[in-house]
Amino acid sequence: MENREVADLGCGDASLIETLKCHSCIELLVGVDINKNKIGPQRFKLSPCCGEYLSPRDQNLSIILYHGSAVERDSRLLGFDLITCIELIEHLNPRDLDMFPRVVFGYMSPAMIVISTPNSEFNPLFPTVTLRDSDHKFEWNRSQFQTWALGVASYFSYSVEFTGVGEPPAGAGNVGYCTQIGVFRKIGEKATESSIAGQRDEYAYEIVHVISYPSLQQKEVRKFALVNEVTRQVQCLSHCYARNLRRLQDDECDKLKDTGIVSFGPVFTELEKAKIEKSPKPYCFGNKFYVPLERLFAYPKVNRLCDDVDMMRVLIADAVKLNKDGSAVKVDLYEMDLYDQNDRWT
Repeated sequence: MENREVADLGCGDASLIETLKCHSCIELLVGVDINKNKIGPQRFKLSPCCGEYLSPRDQNLSIILYHGSAVERDSRLLGFDLITCIELIEHLNPRDLDMFPRVVFGYMSPAMIVISTPNSEFNPLFPTVTLRDSDHKFEWNRSQFQTWALGVASYFSYSVEFTGVGEPPAGAGNVGYCTQIGVFRKIGEKATESSIAGQRDEYAYEIVHVISYPSLQQKEVRKFALVNEVTRQVQCLSHCYARNLRRLQDDECDKLKDTGIVSFGPVFTELEKAKIEKSPKPYCFGNKFYVPLERLFAYPKVNRLCDDVDMMRVLIADAVKLNKDGSAVKVDLYEMDLYDQNDRWT
């Protein structure tokens, strides 16, 4: 199952969200933390960089950071695919710990929940440690955590599996993982949109940041990325052609004109190379260099950005020069030659 909607309760500095945003299947990432000052500055590291506009995601991605508590009900978190609670429950006082499963398992009711918490049996391996953090209200051993988790899972119709991270050093005995983890999966089908829509709207959380990522679902983003990739590839081909014209003898130049230029740049598979080589080759008339759109469409990066040659033509028409029938991109070799000479002296 692909997790398209994921929330991290007690997200802190949003490190987990920063990691999860790289997964292409995720379309909505939500972080919730009770400390507004901690999540406030995280917008900068979660915002898209320039490269994500040049090579955008296939699907949309929104990241929302909320100020709020994990034991408050907010209907915007209903029916998620996954909710994570990493090193969270040990910060809850008895009243909030009692409320936590009712809100997260009972009310939010995601398809999967991952909860991690310190394993107190591991603590003697640390020097002078009783509780690992001054804000911890408790730290459970494996039996305590599993008893709590099994009870919650049974009551709210979830299965649970136990694992952990941080194996003990050799000779430490059977103390278990440093951090114990429970992976809960909803028994039965995920809540439907209609059942979620039937719930009363409750908005306990305050929105701190909303961040949207560029994707191929957005027409202007797709166009920008396509024009950039087409321009890059045409420049690469024409630049290489102009250089070779200066280096080769007349008979070799003629051969070059007949066969065209294949500039692979990135590493392609044999199948991709064969597809490029079978496509119409670049050609030259006078000082004009032409790259057929079908040739460009054969390159994987261009192919990913448009459905067919007609779509490519429409998207790039006002950004590059095309020949009269619109079948090829046209560049001036004289301009490229000057560019190449300037490039050598800079």
